[in-house]
Amino acid sequence: MHEMSLALNIIELAEQAARDANATSITAIEIDVGEIAGVMLDALEFSLSVATRSTLAEEAKLTLHLIPGSAKCKDCGRTFHLSERWAVCPLCGGLSFDILAGKELTIKSIDIE
Repeated sequence: MHEMSLALNIIELAEQAARDANATSITAIEIDVGEIAGVMLDALEFSLSVATRSTLAEEAKLTLHLIPGSAKCKDCGRTFHLSERWAVCPLCGGLSFDILAGKELTIKSIDIE
């Protein structure tokens, strides 16, 4: 389960940011997770709840936002929803597209005290 290593890294980054700001606690962490990032939201949420134990983020409110996948067909220019990395354009059947959104895993905000 790679979500645990992701959670540990997220908490490590949040704690470093809090320490850099001379904070004594992290009250909230907001994370954007792309639909096609290969991350299971439930597993990440559980892993974060474990990873925050005995840290500055132990009492933090954790909020995960699912960012929908989207792509633009290189053949016809249509923008379409992308729920997996391998897809075909729903308009022309093209197999070549640029992924516009949905791959991200980003710490959107960290609230500290």
